[in-house]
Amino acid sequence: MRDDVQAAAPSAYAYPLLIKQLLHTTFVQAPNQEIVYRGRLRMTYSTLRERIARLANGLSGIGVCHGSTVAVMDWDSHRYLECYFAVPMMGAILQTVNVRLSQAEIAYTINHSGADVLIVHTDFLPVLEAIKDQLETVRTFIWIDEPDSEVCAHSIAFETEYEAMLAAAHDHYDFPDFDENTRATTFYTTGTTGLPKGVYFTHRQLVLHTITVMAALASPASGQRFHRGDVYMPLTPMFHVHAWGMPYIATVLGVKQVYPGRYMPDRLVQLLRDEGVTFSHCVGTILHMLLTCNEAKSADFSKWKVVIGGGALTRGLARAALDRGIDVFTGYGMSETCPVLSLAQLKPGDEALDIDEQVRLRCRTGSPVPLADVRIVDANMQDVPHDGRANGEVVARAPWLTQGYLKNPEASEQLWSGGYLHTQDIASIDENGSLQITDRMKDVIKSGGEWISSLEVESLISMHPGVAEVAVIGISDEKWGERPVALVVTHEDAVITEDEIKRHVLTFSASGRISKYAVPQVVRFVDGLEKTSVGKINKKWLRAQFV
Repeated sequence: MRDDVQAAAPSAYAYPLLIKQLLHTTFVQAPNQEIVYRGRLRMTYSTLRERIARLANGLSGIGVCHGSTVAVMDWDSHRYLECYFAVPMMGAILQTVNVRLSQAEIAYTINHSGADVLIVHTDFLPVLEAIKDQLETVRTFIWIDEPDSEVCAHSIAFETEYEAMLAAAHDHYDFPDFDENTRATTFYTTGTTGLPKGVYFTHRQLVLHTITVMAALASPASGQRFHRGDVYMPLTPMFHVHAWGMPYIATVLGVKQVYPGRYMPDRLVQLLRDEGVTFSHCVGTILHMLLTCNEAKSADFSKWKVVIGGGALTRGLARAALDRGIDVFTGYGMSETCPVLSLAQLKPGDEALDIDEQVRLRCRTGSPVPLADVRIVDANMQDVPHDGRANGEVVARAPWLTQGYLKNPEASEQLWSGGYLHTQDIASIDENGSLQITDRMKDVIKSGGEWISSLEVESLISMHPGVAEVAVIGISDEKWGERPVALVVTHEDAVITEDEIKRHVLTFSASGRISKYAVPQVVRFVDGLEKTSVGKINKKWLRAQFV
């Protein structure tokens, strides 16, 4: 042994970073705290502890062991939270199935993950019935019976029902220690190009992500915070990047948690009001949907903090949220980054700035969270200047980034080319270290020799009072190479013309804010914008349809 390496005492405990370690203080300090499902079921953290043990015993009884994969198809629920802990704590792997993918893609992801057991909610029985003969590895099906859901005719041989399995199982399970680098979870990217890719994370990565993001969210003096006094409700599906890791953080803090089941705008607002929800996270389209539903007209949002990710927070949406009292701000990351890399939290004193400057700061991509090494580089992996103007690709290192794509070594090596994870996002960094994503590599528009940020043009158009949603895409043009096209969804009673939108953007061009080439040559008014399975605007689909 080297002289500079201190030997441990023979009886010393090495304390592996396992998901089970996240629960130690929670069950001691918050045993009576509530967990609520759809406003109908209420249980305490003490009950959660018992149900995690019962789930592990039940799964063990049907053959789940270290290295098995358990796939789940459910809405956001207390059951999903139980699976977040029980499955990986056994040494098994949790696959969170993206239920919004096509049937063929769902079958592909379950087969590709090698799932042994599939837990499925009643609402997804028609999907399972359609794909059951395509499933290659699943040997056991467990049914989640929801009392108010309609059970369709099916031929699936279920081993047991979820609640029945838990009721019959013992309420204590001795979760073992094992290597902290054991894979804990698998899920799949949304697959806008080709088949979905499997992203995986270890116990160590999830624990470090939980601790770091918890610290980052607790750091502001006021506002844009998540703390022990909050009431948490996810509005990002639990199948998507562990609901951004927030259920783990909420459980560590022992806060009241509210799980809404299927997302229905009016019911979500009712839960916000009735359960006193103060902290959520979602994509911009979900926030827009909530702000425009009937129940929102009389709702008090003044105590609600919302992190927007999965796409840019436009200035129009940010201003609309702030006008309703919502403490809204940006979070940035991607499936491969677990996901959080940066947060747009105001610095001390920023709350005194005028509303337009606050909106600008809240809409930035933000400052990297602790332990995240985030760079902006050119094609040769050289850093570009931190002047707020020079652009490059965002590359990153952090202890929680996926180490590759499941069973896909070629794509994994591309992801990690040069020893940094490549996000394929284009951004700048200012002199204060604050990040600003300007576009995805595949979405940036080159017109008349100028690079145009579709995200920036979208944000400016969103500031028009009649605009509800907007997407800007590039289409081929013989003269200019490409030209920007704006696809606009208006508010219900708004009457806007194409020329009005163009004049609105021209004012920003005249002031030097954007290039004249960024003014859309074509504006089309549409009833809605196609979304991906996780609620992002699907620009690939829009480009294909527009052409």
